[in-house]
This record gives sequence, structure tokens and C-alpha cells, in this order.
Amino acid sequence: MAQTHTHSLELDTRQLTADPLILLVPGLDNSGPRHWQTHWEAKLPDCERVDLGMWDDPHRNTWVNKINLAVHRAGRPVILVAHSLGCLAVAWWAQFEQPAQGNPVVGALLVAPPDAERERVDERIARFAPIPRQPLPFPAFLAASENDPYASLRAARGMAQDWGATFAYAGSIGHINADSRIGDWDFGLLLLGQLIREHHSRTRPDEDGGSLRRNLSRRDFVPMPWNFESLDPERARGW
Repeated sequence: MAQTHTHSLELDTRQLTADPLILLVPGLDNSGPRHWQTHWEAKLPDCERVDLGMWDDPHRNTWVNKINLAVHRAGRPVILVAHSLGCLAVAWWAQFEQPAQGNPVVGALLVAPPDAERERVDERIARFAPIPRQPLPFPAFLAASENDPYASLRAARGMAQDWGATFAYAGSIGHINADSRIGDWDFGLLLLGQLIREHHSRTRPDEDGGSLRRNLSRRDFVPMPWNFESLDPERARGW
């Protein structure tokens, strides 16, 4: 009789219907007090930061292992919200771990990933090169800014395409960090809300809610005026 192998990260159906845990994955130097990730951690329920350590001297495999440990420990669905170098750590985690369908990660918001392959890139970012190019095994948004000093819009769109992520144009707000002065970053909350809504539509289509959804403001769940599949600069210039 053939033996059935269950992926080590796979959750059963009952666990997959739970509200997702939001795991924040910062980039270089962590996210300080004025960073939108820090605001989310303070204000959103079921939201935790992954302590990657070595914040100013990152080691790729160490960061990947820290993400893996946090996902294992969650014991429930997870949405990864990564910024900058944290996005590449998530992509490497997905490539190394190769999580199967039914794994805890049910979505990801990847914000301002740096181009680790460009010339004269920060040596600490270059450690994460080459950029993984395999499609991610979970739904994802990749949000990028037009004037990000760490990656051109073209490079960001290329990563989104390779990863199978929906590209979301965030305007001209630099590296989408504390220096961008975006506070709680409402557009990011809207993208997060969409990921949560899509998760619930897959796992419990007849229910409206979940504690995290109820705690985010109603405006974060108003349908977008654009098709998410075609969220690009040409269509988003007006907002």
C-alpha cells in the first residue's frame, strides 16, 4: 500500500479556516517607530514581527530559518507582510521550503523589494542575490514606488511577474518606509484587507468576517476602483 506523505507545514481544514496571523518581516536595520510596519504591529490584532536578528549585518539563510520557525510556530494560517530585503528573504524561504498547497502561508504582501542584482548595490543586499525567480505558492501583492532608490519600477514589475504576484503601484513615495511619511500607509492596509478577504472567501465563503477583518476600518475593505490583475502605473496615475 502506497504511503501518503504530508508536507511538514500543511494544516488541516479546520485550522485553515482560522483568522490569519499577520507576520511582519522587516528589512535592513529593522523597522523603526515611524515605520508603517511598526504602526501595524501596534494597532492590528493578530499581528507579530519576526525577529530576524542581525538587522544591520544580515545572513540570508539565518533570516530564512527565522521565517520558517515563525511560520511553524504559528499553528494557523499566516499572511507574510515583508518590506525591502525581507521580501527577498520570503522569496528564498519559499524556494528552499517549497511549501505545498494547504501550507500555513495563505498570502503575502511584498513591499519595495530591492534589486539585489543591480550594479553598486549595498553589499548586504547583494548577499541575497541572485533574486529567486520561481512563482510563489500563495497569492501575493507586490507594491512598489516609482522613485524607490533601491529598485526601478521595471525591476519591481519583473519580480512581480516572476513570483506570480499582482503588481500594485504605490505612487512616488521613495522606499515606502519611515522616510516616506505615510503613517499607517492606508494603501497597504487596503491590500492586506484584500488578501484577508480572499483567504476567507476560499475557506469559509458563507461567513463575513474574522476578528482581524472586523478590527480594520470599513474603508479598508471597500472594493478597489481598479481590477487588481491590472494594477499598474498607467491605470493608477489618478490616485
